[in-house]
Amino acid sequence: MTRFSGWPLLLLTAAASAQPTPPSRPTLTVETIMQDPRGWVGTSPSSPFWSDDSKTLYFSWNPTREPGDSLYKVTFSAGKTLAPTKPLKVSPTERRTLATPPNAVFNQARTQRLFERQGDLFLVDVKTNAQRQLTNTVETESDPAWIQSGSAGAGQRIVFRRSPNLFSLDLSTGLLTQLTDFKTGSKKGDPKLTDEEKFLKADQLRLSAVLAERKAKKDAADRITKADRPRRPKEIYLDDKQLVNPLLSPDGRFITYRLSRSASAKTTFVPNYVTESGYTEDIPGRTKVGAPLAAQEFFVYDIQKDTVRSVPTKEIPGITDRPAFLKAGSKADTSRKARPVVISGPVWSEDGKLAVVVVRSQDNKDRWIMRLDLADSPQLTLLDRQHDDAWIGGPGVGPNGGTGNLGFLADNQTIWFQSEADGYSHIYTVNVLTQARKQLTSGKFEVQQAFLSRDKTHFFLQTNEVHPGEQHFYRMPATGGARTRLTTMTGANDVTLSPDETRLAIRYSGSTQPWELYVSAPAELQSATASKKTGATPTPIRLTDSPTDAFKAYPWREPNLVTIPARDGQSIYARLYKPEKANGKSVVFVHGAGYLQNAHKWWSQYFREYMFHNLLTDQGYTVLDIDYRASSGYGRDWRTGIYRHMGGKDLTDHVDAAQWLVKTQGVDANRIGIYGGSYGGFITLMALFTAPETFKAGAALRPVTDWAAYNHPYTANILNEPQADSLAYRQSSPINFAEGLRGHLLICHGVVDVNVHAQDAIRLAQRLIELKKENWELALYPVEDHGFVEPTSWMDEYKRILKLFNERL
Repeated sequence: MTRFSGWPLLLLTAAASAQPTPPSRPTLTVETIMQDPRGWVGTSPSSPFWSDDSKTLYFSWNPTREPGDSLYKVTFSAGKTLAPTKPLKVSPTERRTLATPPNAVFNQARTQRLFERQGDLFLVDVKTNAQRQLTNTVETESDPAWIQSGSAGAGQRIVFRRSPNLFSLDLSTGLLTQLTDFKTGSKKGDPKLTDEEKFLKADQLRLSAVLAERKAKKDAADRITKADRPRRPKEIYLDDKQLVNPLLSPDGRFITYRLSRSASAKTTFVPNYVTESGYTEDIPGRTKVGAPLAAQEFFVYDIQKDTVRSVPTKEIPGITDRPAFLKAGSKADTSRKARPVVISGPVWSEDGKLAVVVVRSQDNKDRWIMRLDLADSPQLTLLDRQHDDAWIGGPGVGPNGGTGNLGFLADNQTIWFQSEADGYSHIYTVNVLTQARKQLTSGKFEVQQAFLSRDKTHFFLQTNEVHPGEQHFYRMPATGGARTRLTTMTGANDVTLSPDETRLAIRYSGSTQPWELYVSAPAELQSATASKKTGATPTPIRLTDSPTDAFKAYPWREPNLVTIPARDGQSIYARLYKPEKANGKSVVFVHGAGYLQNAHKWWSQYFREYMFHNLLTDQGYTVLDIDYRASSGYGRDWRTGIYRHMGGKDLTDHVDAAQWLVKTQGVDANRIGIYGGSYGGFITLMALFTAPETFKAGAALRPVTDWAAYNHPYTANILNEPQADSLAYRQSSPINFAEGLRGHLLICHGVVDVNVHAQDAIRLAQRLIELKKENWELALYPVEDHGFVEPTSWMDEYKRILKLFNERL
């Protein structure tokens, strides 16, 4: 008899049932579900990429539970039928010489491509797969790109970065040219003469013909020497600034770059007590929200004229607008100061004639897409402005400091981009020359991923238009119009398209199935002569099977996807776990991150919590987790529903969900618990402190207790800066409401958490002590960061959570 690790009762239970009734459900334990997932759940395939000829699919996988992931491959027969081989492990030798890494850059004709491996550059001939090493240096070469000149494929050069500088390499002659001369520090020239010293020098030359003649000869010799000297790039001193993203224009004339000057801001340190040295060691941390931000400037170096100019931003429309939260109830501000911005890009048209940049205000309330004209002096022309009184965000829009999804169509003058202008992230176009605009997609769904086909005639899209909890892959004409759905499986379909655009590698998962790799060849992607409709869509072929037999033996529940009415009339999407024999108890789980989706039809990233919910349901609990206000997948209004008040609508959504459980699921109103980690831990605290009549016990894991102590990029978007919007921080921080605790509270926190510092939990503990509260406990985990790693830590934490609910509900 085969024995499954962690399941001593599994086969005994099945064998003992001689009746035709279904076998009893195996018993889950915390030790079982919190063990090392590699030997229990299995390791799902990841990072798929195709060979150039679209005949081989590579992916990372670890079915044999090695110390690290291994590279596997599946090959396909020639022709229209897929007929894949079984997955085969790629040998170390083949892996080292593999010419198809996913970060390669094609030339315009797609006959060659560049890639960087371990700090050196390589060139691959696509047709022959021959590989040529271009560099072999101690210094690191990175960011390779092509400089196109002449006809396609002729006279090509490449550009790459080595340390701070850009270099070009002529592939035909081997000539290496340094394009920039960025230097750290400041230029140290001759000391500046005073007026008195200038007078004396001029007077000596006036009085002495010998001195004047010698100076004239020296100046003439210097001019000759300078004329004979090879032309070198202009020296550009960085002073105390950091160089960011130097880029060469397609015609090789201009180099754009950004300089960032770090502000003088105090940083945090995280003490590490359990160390190899035996001494307490400090881990350098981050700044806190409201600390001064780095100043950013954008420059253009004209190689031909040997000049450097900054790109002016003071005339950007709306750059002096005062944020709405400051207009209401604040003192009038008569100043018209330009808000600081970050310029990202540029993105160039394929013919190299037009350039576009994305400008973001540092308060993240405006994004401008602008044409960058470099012909004479740098000039910006507005193409699109998206403003949000809360903050700019959404799929494809990109972070502050990135361009997001943006590129040129085939006409080389129309750009496409994503925007939440109508409330959901959709695709728009604007002509750079005429500024004609068009919206290509619309509806109450999000375009979550988008890219153009190789010939730029079609878009490939991932959207959630079938259901907010499903993700499917589509093809759409580049001019907009009907979308053709190319995936069929209910759940999440994460697609990697083959280079010839005829095959889909699909990382797929369903509610009860971890991620696996499939392949499909939809009829719509075959040759132009292929029939558009050839009957039923062929079922995708499954390539991997990752879970262990022990994991498969448990009949994991598919939670019911339900909608719950919120008090403001909105619908809350949720996952409901219903027990066969309810005990009246209920647990509400709060996902972390705030902007994240968990009420969906695919394998949750909270897979440990998903298994724990099955354990709770086995014991008679009704379990619910909701996509509360600020969760992803539901558009702009839902995303920004917590602006200026975390613990506002996101908390009332949980209170409304708890009341729904009582009204519709037979849950005892006095036996409802709540738990979650990170943002989920924060909501748990707010629930126990401000809604104690609803939640009787809660476990707050690695919680934020005071938002003024968290980081800037995340917090300032939602609550602005504490020195400018203290009310938002006061009403959003649980530590201010600790006196409201009536139920039982468990706090768990990793000591070396560099994201939400353990200081948050310790400060709250002191507050609870001073308030003379006795119904709480704090568990610290000395070797754990924000996301726990050690199975023993997971086990200890969830044993405490289970004990809390069993005893206090």
